[in-house]
Amino acid sequence: MSKRLRSSEVCADCSVPDPSWASVNRGTFICDECCSVHRSLGRHISQVRHLKHTPWPPTLLQMVETLYNNGANSIWEHSLLDPASATSGRRKANPQDKVHPNKAEFIRAKYQMLAFVHRLPCRDDDSVTAKDLSKQLHSSVRTGNLETCLRLLSLGAQANFFHPEKGNTPLHVASKAGQILQAELLAVYGADPGTQDSSGKTPVDYARQGGHHELAERLVEIQYELTDRLAFYLCGRRPDHKNGQHFIIPQMADSSLDLSELAKAAKKKLQSLNNHLFEELAMDVYDEVDRRETDAVWLATQNHSTLVTETTVVPFLPVNPEYSSTRNQGRQKLARFNAHEFATLVIDILSDAKRRQQGSPLSSSKDNVELILKTINNQHSIESQDNDQPDYDSVASDEDPDLEATASKAHRQKSLDSDLSDGPVTVQEFMEVKNALVASEAKIQQLMKVNNNLSDELRIMQKKLLGKDAN
Repeated sequence: MSKRLRSSEVCADCSVPDPSWASVNRGTFICDECCSVHRSLGRHISQVRHLKHTPWPPTLLQMVETLYNNGANSIWEHSLLDPASATSGRRKANPQDKVHPNKAEFIRAKYQMLAFVHRLPCRDDDSVTAKDLSKQLHSSVRTGNLETCLRLLSLGAQANFFHPEKGNTPLHVASKAGQILQAELLAVYGADPGTQDSSGKTPVDYARQGGHHELAERLVEIQYELTDRLAFYLCGRRPDHKNGQHFIIPQMADSSLDLSELAKAAKKKLQSLNNHLFEELAMDVYDEVDRRETDAVWLATQNHSTLVTETTVVPFLPVNPEYSSTRNQGRQKLARFNAHEFATLVIDILSDAKRRQQGSPLSSSKDNVELILKTINNQHSIESQDNDQPDYDSVASDEDPDLEATASKAHRQKSLDSDLSDGPVTVQEFMEVKNALVASEAKIQQLMKVNNNLSDELRIMQKKLLGKDAN
């Protein structure tokens, strides 16, 4: 959705005017340079979207704008507002600072370490504190005060908290009250529209019973956000949920696109996963789709006179400390899939999601998500050994409690509960999308080559200048 920015808007991190991006879960607007750092942190820290060149659900954009205009940034910079912070040497980044290390270090401290967030007094039992915060959230979402709810979420309140006395979740309360922006915020922080209350009713039921039909329709869209995003990535279309169509599955009927033995083996293992592991894989692929689409928007919106450098490109999914080392490595290997391989995986996930919703029997299996990617890892192992650069970042150990403790609590779970109907997508449409993806990858390679050539020319010029100075 396109939205004209007002001249008074500035980057929440460095105060550059006219920011072009938004951090959805932080409720802030950010500039191109700061966005490059946000992207490197991963979606579990910051979920970025371009304000003009990314499709926006209207109420989601309205939610972010409301938070920004009402000073949500003060939540993340609370201690910096204290005059004493100036004497302590801590300060906000400014437009003249370099991206690396100045802006990058500030942004990591602000969002990853939450160094400037107001801290509650220490208590012996952290679970009690989280429960109290979640109960406050449960009460607050019936009002329109988004900043209060974001502050509670930043302190550890759980968006999916089930109130033992009330018998429902914050999303049930917001839906009953018709608070659509609160519902958007809760969904960003992982609230599930398919969760049932003690009577078996979902937030969608609450919204419909309260006559909040727009909210009910939006909750259904949120419920299918994961699979809708995957389908839109391949064919540029979304299901018509109002008319009961909840899935679009592109068909690869062209004989030239026959599945390889590798793809067939991966598909078979995918179908054998239990529902929990399947959802994990689907979420990983969702994150990879987001990375690829955001990369495309990033390259399309940058000034072509600016060099495309390693510091502005996100070549694979950043590490999420909440995940195992093996899962993080598997997620990063998704970047190695070419357009055809990745499209095949996306279609397989969409097809199997439909099969599971229809209640087809599943074979029990102890396989985990990483097995699906194992053959791809083996395929590229020789290439990895010859590469001086590591294939992926260092990843968090399963046994590292410090990293686990600092992990973000934001978690996206999308329900897959409803009837389904297909929307036909022709082979021609699929091939057009595939060719566009291949062209995009070629463009990236071309830009990187231009960057290398310019760097070589710069070094030659520097040598010549040094030679003249010596003479």
